[in-house]
Amino acid sequence: MLTAPVMALQIGDPAPDFTLPDQNGQPVNLASFRGQRVVIYFYPKDDTPGCTKEACNFRDQWSVLQQHGIAVLGISKDSATSHTKFIAKYELPFTLLSEAEPFPVATAYESYGLKKFMGKEFMGVFRHTFVVDPEGRLEQIYLKVKAETQADDILTDLGLS
Repeated sequence: MLTAPVMALQIGDPAPDFTLPDQNGQPVNLASFRGQRVVIYFYPKDDTPGCTKEACNFRDQWSVLQQHGIAVLGISKDSATSHTKFIAKYELPFTLLSEAEPFPVATAYESYGLKKFMGKEFMGVFRHTFVVDPEGRLEQIYLKVKAETQADDILTDLGLS
């Protein structure tokens, strides 16, 4: 069982700003998305079963997300090369960002920490998702993510499905 700490970030709080490189090595800054909603989802690793299901659900809902002007940013520890392969393999139409240790962005979003799985403890990325409103505030926080329906759940919760 995976465990995550209790969240100090709350709906309505300003979303922590960041700049991270995308799959092409270009810097992406959260503040540049002001005026539109942004989904930020943290995931452990490219091309693994749960992460693939989650990415493909965002891909499958891409036209609806675009229709409502919602950007999607996936963040993991994977390299730009890994992201490029993952994007090509599954035809992902959105941006993937790379973050290296000590994971300051995941930490700011309380999405990196001690995990417990099958009796072992280790540091890692939690599968958390955040929706940032057009003013840069947290609109939705998902700590218990169902990878195969995350995009569907967001659209439903925002009244857009």
